[in-house]
Amino acid sequence: MELSVMGAATVLVAAPPSLHRQGLLATLHTHWPALACTVTPDAGQLLPLLRQQAYGLVVLDSTLSGPGLPQLLRQLRTIRGSQQLLVLTGRHLAPLLRRQLLQAGAHALLRQSAPPAAAVATIAALLSGAAGGTVPGAATALATLPPTPFSPREVEVLRLVVADFSNQEIAEQLNLSVRTVESHRRALLQKAGARTLVGLAVQAVRQGWVAP
Repeated sequence: MELSVMGAATVLVAAPPSLHRQGLLATLHTHWPALACTVTPDAGQLLPLLRQQAYGLVVLDSTLSGPGLPQLLRQLRTIRGSQQLLVLTGRHLAPLLRRQLLQAGAHALLRQSAPPAAAVATIAALLSGAAGGTVPGAATALATLPPTPFSPREVEVLRLVVADFSNQEIAEQLNLSVRTVESHRRALLQKAGARTLVGLAVQAVRQGWVAP
């Protein structure tokens, strides 16, 4: 696939040939037909490509670089400090590695097995943040997602709750106080009608509000 002239309207996908990659490309084409995509199965090509231009979104499959992924993300961030980065992960991701990836510069983590609605939600949010939200179709895709009873900040907290972050970790990630995080969690439980955080997480994934 050829690169488009406008970086904001281009997505770079670094992933090995697989059904997951096919599904991702199909999702991008369906929801954002105006986007151009470039695909590379070689993580070593990421740095040269990013030196050439910025992208509306870079999607990196974690299997490409293995244990060296946090270091690769830091290198990408050095080249393009504001670049939107999405990392695709396997079903089991250690909490320590999750924190390392986010600290290294990943804007979001998405399981390869995430429900389509959750994948679209994550990608749409990242595309909307690229180039001041000028990526064609990003707002439209967001509008077609299942509605939630939560505020944007509560959704951010919810995503981290589902990812099994502690109150302290959520506070550090979102630059909030622990007390504020606790308040958001109580509001999430009340609005969702859930009794426990486990029930809240299950409902959030089932409804497509966040990726599992």
